[in-house]
Amino acid sequence: MKNWLQKWTSKATAPVQVPDITLGRYSDAYRLEDNLRAWEAAMQAYESGNYLLAYRHFFQFLRDEKEDNVRVEEKNGVLYFELIQGSKSVRGQADRHKLTAVAKICRTTQLQAGYMRRMLEKNFSLKYCRYALDGDDVICMVFNTYNADGAPYKLYQALRELAINADKQDDLLLDEFKDSLKVVEQLPQQQMSAHEQLAKYEFTISSIHRVLDLVEKGKLPPEQFPGACSYLLLSLAYKLDFLVKPEGFMMETLERIHRTYFEKNDTVNIEKNKLLCSEYKKLLARSKEDYFKEFYSTKATFGITSPENHNRVAVFIETEVHNMDWYQEHGHAEVALAIADYIVGFCLFNFAILKPDRDLFKLYYQITVPHFFESLGFRPIFYDFLTHSFDKQAIRQALQDIKSTHLNQYPQLQPDIRSLQFDDLATFAKSFLLMVKDLDLSASK
Repeated sequence: MKNWLQKWTSKATAPVQVPDITLGRYSDAYRLEDNLRAWEAAMQAYESGNYLLAYRHFFQFLRDEKEDNVRVEEKNGVLYFELIQGSKSVRGQADRHKLTAVAKICRTTQLQAGYMRRMLEKNFSLKYCRYALDGDDVICMVFNTYNADGAPYKLYQALRELAINADKQDDLLLDEFKDSLKVVEQLPQQQMSAHEQLAKYEFTISSIHRVLDLVEKGKLPPEQFPGACSYLLLSLAYKLDFLVKPEGFMMETLERIHRTYFEKNDTVNIEKNKLLCSEYKKLLARSKEDYFKEFYSTKATFGITSPENHNRVAVFIETEVHNMDWYQEHGHAEVALAIADYIVGFCLFNFAILKPDRDLFKLYYQITVPHFFESLGFRPIFYDFLTHSFDKQAIRQALQDIKSTHLNQYPQLQPDIRSLQFDDLATFAKSFLLMVKDLDLSASK
């Protein structure tokens, strides 16, 4: 995000401030040429039977220099490696015969049926890894493979499964089984400033209160308009995940809200909405200290989402955006805007989208949620809720800078800035999404 925003400093008339704050989850979809060459080398070495060389190239493929997330060392014919994923470290080794990887999750102080049953049940849902208890009574996740079966594709999926699950489960288990489990290891975390933590906490609480009031006490009865309520509840989950970027309990709650709604079962939307409301009320019941513990920055090796091209985004916009019309025409601007928020949030939550789309959706949030960005020190402010006015020049300049940032890779990137409509926030949001939909993001050859 900072790339195109920092270019702005010499062009925009309004003062520009870009705090060192990361928005959105880490994605490993944006590989550099060096990473891609390492992948090809890993495939060639594996196919020729040079397995240790294949592993070395594979870990080069995974390494993100900015994250400093992968470390590899070879001693006496054994390859030792470490991958960082959030609060967890995946350590392993490979020799001439096999590869083994282990992530320690938490230490047991007493054996309890509750968490042991949980781990046993989760083993059935894993494809490559397994939960285990080591000789020191530490709950671990383990993956191993003989070299002949350790193709780069399999290795990527297996280590991704191990790393993502281990990172998630330690927070959840420690939160639920406080009396039986203890922290086994904690990687250094980059703590957010107290100011950033407070801003994110206040935004979270106020946003949940606002949406619950709209759903339960708003002008549209939830029994007659379950679709409107669903848009409000889901768009909030995606927005909080992207802007606040929590870990632990809150992150799992937001993911559970998404899973609950889209789970294929016989539950009707009205009942699903009630379940979603109950999840938000659980978040409201938590203390400020509980939230602050989950507001921190970490390194990562694997992204949670899978890559999608611009066409997937364009089709989703086209499918959903016209659902705004009825609500706009009948004076329900909050719901209309929630539908636009839902479109943006769904794409960011579920897909690793192309960088221009990602930057444009970040800009969308900066325009439509100005109070959050203002509280964190971002400038300029694109929309003033008191006067209901836009800083049109700053918006146009930001779009031009996003274009110039990505033009070498996407030479057909030409956002139709003239198509934007500034009548009100919902109207602008719809025109912004239609502008994104019509982009040509054909990559340069």
